[in-house]
Amino acid sequence: MDWKIIGLSALINAALTIVVSLIFFPLFLLGPFTGGFLSSYLTKGYEDYDKMDEKDGAVVGAISGLIGGLIIGLLFALGFGDISAVMGLLSAKIGAVVGSNLITGYIIFELSVVISLVLGLVGGIIGVIVKK
Repeated sequence: MDWKIIGLSALINAALTIVVSLIFFPLFLLGPFTGGFLSSYLTKGYEDYDKMDEKDGAVVGAISGLIGGLIIGLLFALGFGDISAVMGLLSAKIGAVVGSNLITGYIIFELSVVISLVLGLVGGIIGVIVKK
């Protein structure tokens, strides 16, 4: 695998997600999708063969989405972006049940990682299809 391209795609994923979520929050889905797409589209192949199929694109996109999701989750947990307003709303609802902002932050962190991983996987598959 080309780790430089995967890492660069993960950073593009995180940056695009943060910027787009500040402009219009529902468009944050473009970041993970774009990161997965770029990682599979720009990857030349694995060490032992040059052909990439949809499964390979899914793996490369998912890895990029996972790394990007971790970056996004950490940035959101540190209070960047407009996610702090969403956390405030959720903590009012969840806080009544459990009484902790820590659980709210954990839920948002996990959701950002899972959403980024799944959308990176889809973007990786589409990147391989477009590459062919």
